[in-house]
Amino acid sequence: MHLSLLLIAVIGGEIVDLVNETGLVAKGVLGVLLLFSIISWAIILSKWSLLRRARVRSGRFIRAFRKAQRLQDVSAVAEQFRPSPLVGIFEGGFEEFRRQVGNPTGGIRNPAAIQRAMQIAASEELTRFERNMPWLAITGAVTPFVGLFGTVWGIIDAFHGLGTSGAATLRAVAPGISEALITTAAGLVAAIPAVIAYNLIGGSIREFASRGDDFALEMLNAVERQAPVTVTRTVMEAPEVRR
Repeated sequence: MHLSLLLIAVIGGEIVDLVNETGLVAKGVLGVLLLFSIISWAIILSKWSLLRRARVRSGRFIRAFRKAQRLQDVSAVAEQFRPSPLVGIFEGGFEEFRRQVGNPTGGIRNPAAIQRAMQIAASEELTRFERNMPWLAITGAVTPFVGLFGTVWGIIDAFHGLGTSGAATLRAVAPGISEALITTAAGLVAAIPAVIAYNLIGGSIREFASRGDDFALEMLNAVERQAPVTVTRTVMEAPEVRR
């Protein structure tokens, strides 16, 4: 354990020394990569926290929804289950349900309107979950090229110095190239976590989208059980074409 900490300290010290010895352009590139990395990690940590809480609250909300006898009982306690996206879907459908049962017949006039309200609410919830996700995609796509730019610039500078000094030896050019390669490594360090997190978080969001669709159907069943449909919808079929 102590040997591992010693190796980390030595390697970290060498990297810090190399960074301090880099040129102005390389330091600017490293600063840009550091900014990308900090913002990306802030998004990753906030998204993981949001999704973890949403997953736990969604399970609790589903259990409460299935135990409740009336939709009004679920509405009274729904707010405590946020940030579950199922709460937003429920509230969108319940608001339309409440408007329809307020008519003189006391029944549902248009179940499709309730379904559309839940679809709109589901879309809004997914938009909220996907907020700032494009930044992770941009980080994963752009930072390797930013790091490569710093490396190419550093190699050009190293060979230019080699040409002016006239000492065509590996000892003369190696320090400049090693300093230049730091920016490529920094670009990969910024890009790899962003790409991994983008795919994992995107998968979790798609899972929530699927669960939201299933819940909308379950909600529609509960609505139709609680209040009768007062309007019968007539479907007119086109006559069969005889040959």
